[in-house]
Amino acid sequence: MTIRHLKIFLTLCSNHLNMTKTAKVLHMTQPAISVAIKELERYYGTVLFDRIGHRLKITQAGLQLKEYASHILSLYDDMEKSMYHWDASGLLRIGASITIGSQFLPYYIKTFTKQNPSTKVKVLVSSSDQLENKIADNELDFALIEGYVHHSEFIAKPYMEDELIVIAPGDSPYKPGQEISIQEFRQQKFLLREHGSGTRETFDNVIHAAGFSIEPIWEAMSTTALVNAVINGLGISVLPYRMIINPIQRGLIIPIQVQGLEFKRKFQIIYHKDKFMTSSALSFIQLCRDYETNYPLPVYNGLY
Repeated sequence: MTIRHLKIFLTLCSNHLNMTKTAKVLHMTQPAISVAIKELERYYGTVLFDRIGHRLKITQAGLQLKEYASHILSLYDDMEKSMYHWDASGLLRIGASITIGSQFLPYYIKTFTKQNPSTKVKVLVSSSDQLENKIADNELDFALIEGYVHHSEFIAKPYMEDELIVIAPGDSPYKPGQEISIQEFRQQKFLLREHGSGTRETFDNVIHAAGFSIEPIWEAMSTTALVNAVINGLGISVLPYRMIINPIQRGLIIPIQVQGLEFKRKFQIIYHKDKFMTSSALSFIQLCRDYETNYPLPVYNGLY
């Protein structure tokens, strides 16, 4: 049994047990794939696929091998990438959800690279759900997210508290800090972040816990777009406080409170439980966890 056998086996599984597609992906003949699968079955002394007519159906033993093989090849892929980049003193592949990536990550990386000038850092800023997929596919070493973790195979370590606030137009009838009822809150037009973002998930979880749901009239990946929409009187929004301090101070938008609702959350560092964490990765994670204590907290000035 070799790594090649496991790659053939997993490629067949990922192509819906279709021999023709698998052969095309691997640039192999179908008989060669069949031979490799039979060699695996002989090696382990068990049937991995039932052959029913011209179709394959994976067995329980096959499902068990699929789980092990996925972990083994993920570690193997990690080893290959780490060793190939060894001469460059290592490569960190870091993901961040949009709020963290916009406001905090540049400061983290600036500090880290000063302390570790020979370590290369590659960054992906995207939605939390996309980052989880990248970690599962071993395309990221770890990620900093605002929301909740949905993969049971992931480890999540909270590292900073954050708060979302409700904002209304600066020329609205509300006063800064004014508290409104849930009923009045529900009657507003909502401008929200997109599904899959940590900000949206926090909002949805809070209002669902309160027993209702909201259908926004506007959804966007951009905090700037949402703030501009609020400034122009199109509705209200719920956004991270640190991201919108500037337009609040200028009176372009005003913060209001909702009776009985608090939109609080924790930023989290997530990675796969089977991921080998290098000393550079552990050092970067520790820097993030200690940043609020050791360094001035960054304030995002935005475009306003």
